[in-house]
Amino acid sequence: MGRSRSSTNKWKYINPSYYLKRPKRLALLFIVFVFGTFFFWDRQTLVRDHQEEISKLNEEVIRLQDLLEDLKNDQSVSGEKMNFSRSGGDVGKKIDYTEDPVDAQRREKVKDAMRHAWSSYEKYAWGHDELQPQTKNGVDSFGGLGATLIDSLDTLYIMGLDEQFQRAREWVANSLDFNKNYDASVFETTIRVVGGLLSAYDLSGDKLFLEKAQDIADRLLPAWNTPTGIPYNIINLSHGNPHNHGWTGGHSILADSASEQLEFIALSQRTGDPKYQQKAENVILEISKTFPDDGLLPIHINPEGEVVVYSTITFGAMGDSFYEYLLKVWIQGNRTAAVDSYRKMWETSMKGLLSLVRRTSPSSFAYISEKVGYSFVDKMDELACFAPGMLALGSSGYGPDESQKFLSLAEELAWTCYNFYQSTPTKLAGENYVFNNGQDMTVGTSWNILRPETVESLFYLWRLTGNKTYQEWGWNIFQAFEKNSRIESGYVGLKDVNTGVQDNMMQSFFLAETLKYLYLLYSPPSVIPLDKWVFNTEAHPIKIVSRNDRAMSSGAGNSVGQQKSYKRPLTRREGRFGNK
Repeated sequence: MGRSRSSTNKWKYINPSYYLKRPKRLALLFIVFVFGTFFFWDRQTLVRDHQEEISKLNEEVIRLQDLLEDLKNDQSVSGEKMNFSRSGGDVGKKIDYTEDPVDAQRREKVKDAMRHAWSSYEKYAWGHDELQPQTKNGVDSFGGLGATLIDSLDTLYIMGLDEQFQRAREWVANSLDFNKNYDASVFETTIRVVGGLLSAYDLSGDKLFLEKAQDIADRLLPAWNTPTGIPYNIINLSHGNPHNHGWTGGHSILADSASEQLEFIALSQRTGDPKYQQKAENVILEISKTFPDDGLLPIHINPEGEVVVYSTITFGAMGDSFYEYLLKVWIQGNRTAAVDSYRKMWETSMKGLLSLVRRTSPSSFAYISEKVGYSFVDKMDELACFAPGMLALGSSGYGPDESQKFLSLAEELAWTCYNFYQSTPTKLAGENYVFNNGQDMTVGTSWNILRPETVESLFYLWRLTGNKTYQEWGWNIFQAFEKNSRIESGYVGLKDVNTGVQDNMMQSFFLAETLKYLYLLYSPPSVIPLDKWVFNTEAHPIKIVSRNDRAMSSGAGNSVGQQKSYKRPLTRREGRFGNK
């Protein structure tokens, strides 16, 4: 009875009738409630104010970091001696860098070339894919996507051509339309348009570029809907309907089908949507199932069934960027365990490359031959002159002896590629070269279309060795372009490097790649440092983001969320120069 009475006494205080009979206690309860509410609300306000203060402090820290970066870059440009730790994409050396006044002058000359090329495009071909300088009109080589404009965005940004960049940005915002009834190359659209837009986003932080990159990537994705996951090479941007070129016999091209990883992995990282990475990585997974012991694949692969198709093996046209991307995806993922399989495949392919290296007589120029079946073909494309830069970039992943071996080979091949230029009357390289016993090298296909591959390799070798010889070679090539290719209304290629007869096309990659690599060849290493950025095969720099997802497997693309989260880049204008 006592426990029951005690329990009843406790419960009476929550009975409303108790307080209705006792108005003084009701008033006291109301006062307590009001004070308690105000106390709780005040605490919440304090927490909110505290969070806002923390946010403001973080923003101030970021602003100060940006200011510090700009001061560092200004110091490097003004000639103050600075140390740049060679890490990431470099060979591990630590060198002192001092700005050379000659470099500054040459950099400004290259920048002037970009101004001339860009202003000509703006004047005569604005919004079109490419400029025909001789006839002063634009042509839509890629379906009217503004290829030169998008290809040039990051070059303009890096060079500090702000007004030109903003005009290009406005065109992207107001006029760029991907809903075209046009059969587009999946590869060219990926490396130029998706890559160009992603790079502009990584550099500027402007989400417009990311949204546009996702739009065009979504239009390309149905090309991967094949039995093997190896994509078709052509797709209509408006209607879909993916297919392959008739001249390939229905097969896909190796470089075109297996060189979208950098762009699509980056797109998944930045959007959080795994589908892009999954499509691109599943191609490498499929290829890895029957990867040959020498790591060399023919230029035609089958999207419908058995991958390998009997055809030419080459590091030139239609093969090149497959090998390049095996290395660069490893670098893009910051060399973590998640991307080790790419490095292993690349090292296997480099063993195969060694089997293709031959030397001329009498001068012993090293070159990378081609192979059909068991027969070697003594021919090398200028396109294959990306290989010296690739070998130098990848050499740091080996032990000391192997690293030096591949770096030395890179230097030998770069000397050969430089002589592709020096051996002609115009000092510009032909499209490819043949090698006959006792004759060293002879121009095969004799046109020059302003290609970047040799200056690309010179850029890497200068960055990775500090040897200024590569800057001198690059300057000689630039002067040959200025002498033979610059006209009043832009730059043109040559129909024949022996006679100097000009063509009527300013290729978009001249602005995207050739001039960018030349500019960086005379810029401090702090401008697009190789331990922070990786270049796609169209020279669009993409931010390196560590990957901590599981190693590539059938579900590789589903692991995007497990990666280190992508942080929007700070608009600190890394390495940009204020002079215009």
